Amino acid sequence: MEGPVLIANRGEIACRIAATCRRMGLPSIAVFSEADVAALHVAAADRAEPIGPAHPRQSYLSIPALLEAARRSGARMVHPGYGFLSENAAFAEACAEAGLTFIGPPPAAIRAMGSKAAAKAVARRAGVAAVPGYDDEDQSDARLLAAARGIGFPVLIKAVAGGGGRGMRSAAGADEFPAALAAARREATGFGDSRVLVEKLVPRARHIEVQILADAQGTVLHLGERDCSLQRRHQKLVEESPAPGLDAALRAELGRRAVALARAVGYVGAGTVEFVADAGEAPRAERVWFIEMNTRLQVEHPVTEMVAGLDLVEWQIRIARGEALPWTQEAVRLAGHAVEARLCAEDPARNFLPSPGRLQKLVLPEAEPGLRIDAGVREGDTLTPFYDPMMAKIIAHAPTRAEALAKLAAALDRCSATGVRLNAGFLAAALRSPEMAAGQVDTHFLDRARAGLLAVTAA
Repeated sequence: MEGPVLIANRGEIACRIAATCRRMGLPSIAVFSEADVAALHVAAADRAEPIGPAHPRQSYLSIPALLEAARRSGARMVHPGYGFLSENAAFAEACAEAGLTFIGPPPAAIRAMGSKAAAKAVARRAGVAAVPGYDDEDQSDARLLAAARGIGFPVLIKAVAGGGGRGMRSAAGADEFPAALAAARREATGFGDSRVLVEKLVPRARHIEVQILADAQGTVLHLGERDCSLQRRHQKLVEESPAPGLDAALRAELGRRAVALARAVGYVGAGTVEFVADAGEAPRAERVWFIEMNTRLQVEHPVTEMVAGLDLVEWQIRIARGEALPWTQEAVRLAGHAVEARLCAEDPARNFLPSPGRLQKLVLPEAEPGLRIDAGVREGDTLTPFYDPMMAKIIAHAPTRAEALAKLAAALDRCSATGVRLNAGFLAAALRSPEMAAGQVDTHFLDRARAGLLAVTAA
């Protein structure tokens, strides 16, 4: 089925999808809440439809509002972007019932991977090692504490249906466990499922993920891996591809595991299989474990696009239309190194507190060969507290990792704004740190290094 394509999202990802639709000759339809009437993504699309009040539950998370917008606009396809309803099986089913093509995986695959507990069960059946932990049905406090003792502290408590770094709490010992469990459960209820699982906490962890692409004819490919270890509050800030320090055998093994998992759930479309690796040792296969699968496009997909030389949104659309992938795994070629930074309106000195306000002035670097800017805002826009503070993604690509890091840091130096605070200087300092240069960043690096990086930023 051909377009028009309704983009059921906002911000930079909606702008990015609209650009690919235009290049493919497909009309794009934006949706907007009352807070986004004048937003950049509205102007980026061919037309736009209102979907309700500013609060996401009444607009971007409202399936009836989105389906009504599709009906009014004559849309034939729906791209969910990332976040919001992108991993909601009920939304995918509702689109199909309304005669719309959902640009994403089958609802059954979304549902199977949407629960972290169910995903780990699928991984076990596919022969993919998962992080040691407890994911059974007994959710009593006593059983969960007993499981934590059996696993061995420290442990990580995670909402079964969580995502985006939310619904996660760590406990270093049995005395900390009750409070951590209560906090994780409180956040878990926001996902509509209060269940949690308990996992062994890897003290120095690297977050490594593999991009997969699968068509309806049975071809499943991986497009290399990304390292997403530079995080704050379990949320990624910098991502790169390929992951530093892995040998060819380990890269191939991670790709094999990702493909096996995708095949096990009948996956179709673009998706990401996520792993945690022990950063305290030299990378090796037995110290890398599956944690979850994201059944959507990732925020960090541009780094894969840069090294693979393809447009993942285009291939999401082509696969949704029933087209077959034209490559074999052996034909996939990855070149150079790409690094992405998430430019956010937030204050690193205040524990990355969001900084809403009006962008009285905004300066971003110009795109050039090897430097890509995916922006979702423009000068004069107002950033509200209703949505994620990410303003843009800045992606650098170069023949070597060192060149890519330097290019990205220099681009961040050229970012400035008045009316909101930016994390650009802090990110540039992190990119220039000795730990980043050596490829020795783990998921708690920013917790340890924040004071020093802030001092560099202020100098």
